[in-house]
Amino acid sequence: MAHLTKSTTYNIEDSNIALLGSDLERNVREHSGDIESAWDCAGSEVGLQIWRIEKFKVVSWPKDKYGVFYDGDSYIVLHTYKKDPESETLSHDLHFWLGEQTTQDEAGTAAYKTVELDDHLHGAPIQYREVQGFESSRFLSYFKSFMCLRGGVSTGFHHVSETPPLELFRLYRVGVSHGRGQIPGSRLLVREVPPEAASLVQGDVFVLDKGTKIMQLNTKSSVGKEKFKAAEFVQLVISERKGQCETVVYDEGASGYINFLSEFGIDEMPSRITTAEATEAGQTTLFRLSDSTGAVTFEPVPGFSRSSLASEDAFLLDATSVALPAVYVWIGESASLNERRLAVQYAQRYLHTKRQNDERVKVAVSIVKMKEGNESEEFLEAIGS
Repeated sequence: MAHLTKSTTYNIEDSNIALLGSDLERNVREHSGDIESAWDCAGSEVGLQIWRIEKFKVVSWPKDKYGVFYDGDSYIVLHTYKKDPESETLSHDLHFWLGEQTTQDEAGTAAYKTVELDDHLHGAPIQYREVQGFESSRFLSYFKSFMCLRGGVSTGFHHVSETPPLELFRLYRVGVSHGRGQIPGSRLLVREVPPEAASLVQGDVFVLDKGTKIMQLNTKSSVGKEKFKAAEFVQLVISERKGQCETVVYDEGASGYINFLSEFGIDEMPSRITTAEATEAGQTTLFRLSDSTGAVTFEPVPGFSRSSLASEDAFLLDATSVALPAVYVWIGESASLNERRLAVQYAQRYLHTKRQNDERVKVAVSIVKMKEGNESEEFLEAIGS
């Protein structure tokens, strides 16, 4: 393929971690060759490494752009750390992040290359699929600030920090990521949204960048931290432009705030559209994937506990009803090659079927894959003792 276009965005139902045996896998192999040079130093020391997918290639993402993602792209993110600071053993969290405007080729390549990197690291990483707008707390914890901007490799960059043209008209929704449990702290979240009235909702803070003028709107339901973080973001833009722009802050309902709304042709804030919770409160469910009889079986495990996990099989834990919803794939140390290959595909199919039967299930529930002995804290908490 000579170039990529943006005419075909990825289908969330097909954004699989495995893709084994697919036409896309063969295409990726043809373009990548037998050895991926990007993995030469991957995971060799503690720290964060990020790569972007560019025309079937894995390209290192500049360190000064860590925390900045474009909605037209797909990325691979590797976090290497030590569970025990005194130990020499390294642990890994491996994520692939899919922008909502990325192509099927890019998303598929990211998924396939994530499997390849996992193999390079001998299956030790815990794998996460991250979808724009539904990032896990663990993923967001890597960045002091997280920015999701419009654009991508095929459309060319546009940067917040560039000297702006007079015609600039960009809208950003600013919020705060609140850590939980093992991942404490709060972080700045900036997401570029379409510059139109429909993007304005109660409860958030918005920044309108007009190039020579920056306008901040604090809606009635927004909290102090969001307002403070939005002001931080505005100051970042101003400093990069050497102060060559005017700034105005409006509070909804206060004098003059209609000036912000008039930029979008409206005179009042649109109402927030509420949706049902992803799932009703309920128990998690465990399924066993096994080919011990010669045929592949996928069956629920009644009355399960952590001791139900068996090294010779693979398991799927449906934890979509907990505070941090996910579908976990656990691969036993002695699981067959067939079980290892099929486990995530079964998880993908299971989640797709569940969404078809219950519209309350979030489209972007994370699928998290792990190997026996490398379980995440969230998985161990969800499955119980």
